Amino acid sequence: MAAPLVLATRNAHKVGELHAILSAAGIAVSLVGMEAFPDVPDVVEDGLTFEDNARKKALETAAAVGLPCVADDSGICVDALHGMPGVFSARWAGRHGDDVANLDLLLAQVSDVADEHRGAHFECAAALALPTGETRVVTGTVEGVLIRARRGTGGFGYDPVFVPHGHERTTAEMSDEEKNAISHRGRAFRALAPAIDELVLRAGS
Repeated sequence: MAAPLVLATRNAHKVGELHAILSAAGIAVSLVGMEAFPDVPDVVEDGLTFEDNARKKALETAAAVGLPCVADDSGICVDALHGMPGVFSARWAGRHGDDVANLDLLLAQVSDVADEHRGAHFECAAALALPTGETRVVTGTVEGVLIRARRGTGGFGYDPVFVPHGHERTTAEMSDEEKNAISHRGRAFRALAPAIDELVLRAGS
């Protein structure tokens, strides 16, 4: 029987993404998202780094549900803004999850920045926590540049204005498979896979 593992999200897309990554790595777990625990409240992400938020979310969720838990936090870091929005990416315009307002504000803030200085990167921290309090945290990044106007209808957040180095399309113009192969979240989840194999399967044995 596959060992249970919880992903601290109510986003079914993220659950499917992690499931695909673990399956490709030959790691047999029974993965569920937070829809399986409707009475468990969302964790407040008040850390100052992606690592802080991912670790806190994984630890508190693991303690609440009594099962190993994976959590992540991610955002975009813009060179010309000294690494911001960073952990504030999802609420950059003031209201959490307003992708249109966040993107409009970011574009306005860098509108006078020359093309050669519009570097940016997406960063993701992924954490694994056991109910015992043991944790592992890894990070994944993808470097690129900000373009001046939206392109593409896929993805979410800042994807329509981010072109990864070595590519000509924005991450919003890529298929899910193409994006996952190079994305910060895909890289972080793949880097966490060995720890899941070690800790979760050990705990379930």
